[in-house]
Amino acid sequence: MNLRSSVPDSLEALPNARGGAVRTAELALAEALLAFEQQEESAVALLRASNALRSAGWLSAQRFADALVRLSPLAAGNAAGTGDARAAFRAALRDFRAALERHNLRELACSPLLFSHYRAVCIHLSEHTPGSSAAFEDLALAARPVPIASMPVRSADQLALLRARYERALLPVLRSQHDNGRTAVRAITDAALDDIDAVLAELAGPDPYDFWRLAQACAKALRVSGRAALDADGRRFYARCNLALGDHARGIERAPRSLVRATLALLWRDYALFGAAAEDAGQVEVLRDYGLTVDWHVAATQASEMLWEAGVAQAQAVSADLTSQTRDLGVLTVNAHAYEDFLQTADASIVALTDHARAAEQPEKADPGEALQASDAAYRLGAAACALGLGHAALLADALGLAWRRRAHAGVSAPAVRAHVMVEAPAVSTLEQSAEALRATLHKVAAGVAPPVSGDALAVLTRSIEQGGP
Repeated sequence: MNLRSSVPDSLEALPNARGGAVRTAELALAEALLAFEQQEESAVALLRASNALRSAGWLSAQRFADALVRLSPLAAGNAAGTGDARAAFRAALRDFRAALERHNLRELACSPLLFSHYRAVCIHLSEHTPGSSAAFEDLALAARPVPIASMPVRSADQLALLRARYERALLPVLRSQHDNGRTAVRAITDAALDDIDAVLAELAGPDPYDFWRLAQACAKALRVSGRAALDADGRRFYARCNLALGDHARGIERAPRSLVRATLALLWRDYALFGAAAEDAGQVEVLRDYGLTVDWHVAATQASEMLWEAGVAQAQAVSADLTSQTRDLGVLTVNAHAYEDFLQTADASIVALTDHARAAEQPEKADPGEALQASDAAYRLGAAACALGLGHAALLADALGLAWRRRAHAGVSAPAVRAHVMVEAPAVSTLEQSAEALRATLHKVAAGVAPPVSGDALAVLTRSIEQGGP
C-alpha cells in the first residue's frame, strides 16, 4: 500500500486525535449546513466560523471559510446558473466541516480535496467578482513567509543546451494526461521524467536558496507520490519551470515569487499529509530551509500502516473518554494531557531559543551549528503548537525557525561553499524580539488564556526573511 496514494473523494490524512478543537466554528458550520439545506440564510453562521478560526490562528481554514461566506448569497439565490453554485457550495461546506472536526491543521492547509472545493468555489465567485482566483499555495502557505530564491549566473550556452533537453522531455509529460492508461506511453513518460530530473540536477547549485534546488526536491516528491505526470498541478509545475529556465537564460537572477510559493507548497503537500520516511531526508531538509516541518513516519508495509491507524483509533477512543478533562484557551478547546505535554516541551524550547539569542550577540563567537540548533528548537516548538491547535504560536515559531536557519546558512565559513551562498542573516535584535513575543504567547497559554495574535512579531520576521536575499 502506498501511504501517499490518496482516495480522490475522501479526506487524505489521519485525524489528529489529541488536537485542539474550535468548537464555535464546528457548531457554526453545522448550523450553516442545516440552514442551507432548509434554504435559509447561512452567511451569518459562516462568518461566525471564520472569526473563530481567525482567533485560533487556523488561517488556512479561515481563508476557506471566507470563500464560503462570499459564495453563500449566490448559492442561495434563484438566478440562472445557481444550481451549479449550490452543488459546489454544499459539497465544499460538507467536506470542510468534516475536515475541521479532524483537528489536523496540516490537512486543512494541504488537502487536495479541500483545495479542489476551494478552486470550484472561486470559479463560481469569479463569474460575479473578477479576480477571485485560487492557487493551492494560497491555502497551504497562508501567512507564512517565503524567502527569495535565486537563479545564479551560468553560461548562456550551457543554459541553452539544458533548456533544449528540458523542452524535449517536457512534451511527453504534458501529453501524458490523455494517454496514461497505455503501458508504452507510461514508459515514454517515465523516461521523459528521468530526463527532466537529470536537467534539474545539473541546474541545482550549492546555495540553499537556489530555485533549482527547490525544483529538484519538488520533482523528486512528485515522482515518489506517483503523480508527477498525472496531477494537473504537477504538469503545471513542470511547464512553469520551463518558463523559469527561459528567464534564467536571459540573465534574470531571481525566480518569480509566485513560482517559488507554488513549488514549495507542492513539495510540502504529501509530506504534510502523510509524513516522511528516511529516504525523504533530502526533501525534508529543503522544506526546513523554507520554514516548513513534517512528521517522520515509516510505513513500508500494509501491516505497519494498519498498526499505525489502530494506534490513532485507540488514541481517539482515549480522547473521547477524557472529554471532561479539557482546557479552554479562548475559542480553542484542548485535551488536558496534550496541553500539559505541550507546556513541558515548549518550556525547554523557549529556554534554548533565549540562550542562542544571547550567544548570537557576540559576533566573534558566531557558530552556524548553534544557529541550526536554535532553528531546530523553534521548529520543535512550532510542530508541537501545530499538533495542539495553537495556530498563531505555530506560525510564529516556524518563522523564527526559518530566520535562525537563514542565519546558519549566512554564517557558513567554508570558502568553497561561502562563495556560492547568497543569504543575509536576520538581525539578532529581530531574533530576540521574536523569541520574546513567542515567550509571551506561551505564558498566556500556560495561564490558560487565549494566546494573542502574533501579527506584529510575525510581520517583522516576514520582512527580515522576504526582503533579505541575493
